[in-house]
Amino acid sequence: MDNNIKESKGFYKLSWLQRIGFGSGDLAQNLIYQAVAFKLLFFYTNVFGISPGAAGFMFLIVRLVDVLWDPFVGAFVDKHNPKLGKYRSYLIFGGIPLTGLAILTFWSGFSGQLWYAYITYVVMSLSYTLVNVPYGALNASLTRDTDEITTLTSVRMFMANLGGLAVQFALPAIIQHFSPNNDWSKPASSPVWFTAMAIYALVGFGLLLFCFSQCKERVVMEQEKNQNVKYADLFTEFIHNRPLRILALFFITAFAMMAVSGSVSPYYMQYNVGHQEAVKWFDLLGVIPAFIFLPFVPAIKKRIGKKRLFYAFLSIAIFGMAFLYIISVIPSLKSNLLLIYIAQFIKSSGVIVATGYMWALVPEVISYGEWKTGKRISGVVNALTGIFFKAGFALGGAIPGFILAYVGFNKDLDSQSIFAQQGILWILVVIPAILLLLAMFIISKYELEDSVIDKINREIEEKHLQ
Repeated sequence: MDNNIKESKGFYKLSWLQRIGFGSGDLAQNLIYQAVAFKLLFFYTNVFGISPGAAGFMFLIVRLVDVLWDPFVGAFVDKHNPKLGKYRSYLIFGGIPLTGLAILTFWSGFSGQLWYAYITYVVMSLSYTLVNVPYGALNASLTRDTDEITTLTSVRMFMANLGGLAVQFALPAIIQHFSPNNDWSKPASSPVWFTAMAIYALVGFGLLLFCFSQCKERVVMEQEKNQNVKYADLFTEFIHNRPLRILALFFITAFAMMAVSGSVSPYYMQYNVGHQEAVKWFDLLGVIPAFIFLPFVPAIKKRIGKKRLFYAFLSIAIFGMAFLYIISVIPSLKSNLLLIYIAQFIKSSGVIVATGYMWALVPEVISYGEWKTGKRISGVVNALTGIFFKAGFALGGAIPGFILAYVGFNKDLDSQSIFAQQGILWILVVIPAILLLLAMFIISKYELEDSVIDKINREIEEKHLQ
């Protein structure tokens, strides 16, 4: 099939500027999302002044609120057609409140007050959904071409990991450098946290505007069908779309793994390894593999297939976690930064590719649902995936707080007990490794190979031409 025929059937090719423009939306969101996912627990317990147990419970409550909110957002965006674009308009409409709330979440003006933490975190999370759900749906509105979607997803994940680089490496480096005594773990560092997050949030909003300018929606549901979209479509889609159910379970385990492991790195480097100043390098090695491996994902997927890609990189991640665990329990090696960095790089290489590529499957399950029901409800499907990645995020956000409380972590002590250090190590690698084994089993049940989804997309477009 030549390019002209493919383009006439919705199999559009994008320019590199459009791909980068789309990916900038994920870069923008990750400047906030990764700060919340991987640094907010540390900020709450050590700087803002909330106990680990209270913070863990709050993370759980916020995600339960999201579970109720996401479906309404998904149905709303599918049902309406704003003048600025069906999905891309929310990059502005949601981006404005998200920017403001992200800044306020890291403000210590009401230090130690749970009510303030709840209000800012809950409303910030609701605003994030107003951006994230339509942004996810935007992917499926750009093209049906599976190779283009793989390239688009690789660019998106590359850009997202630029956001991760800014948060995991640059943010700790900046805050530590400008904090009193270079210590970012004390209440005295709160003004620096606030200023840094204000800069990150404002830069993120500028990137959302760039994303808005470069995205052209060309594969969307006809306007007359919009009125048929309803909240109940969430349950109908989930019941009738088996690939979506499998992907949803994968999202839960993957995001729980990332949230559990990622949130505890400051604790691990400060209390287990004894090198607080090295956390930025440890976190940097959690992001660097993205820039090495993600550009090769389209070629790897084409050569070995999507399932084998998942198996290979999930196995690499598990090996890296096992290596890091062994190093951490041997007294003579537990402070060996070189070995720790090597293990972190191996672990992160597997995690980044596997969890990055999973986003390429979302447009596939959207097309499958359209093929089954006649409705291309991208917003509803992305709300569903949002529910499950936030469910995983909820588990991942709550578990570390609960475990830290159980093992007796005390932020006022410079040295933690052996039991507390063991708890930190379980959060960092043992629980995530178990979740990755479960994820590997789940993805083995996914049935939409490229030949199958290409056939489905062609049949859909042929119906539209009749």
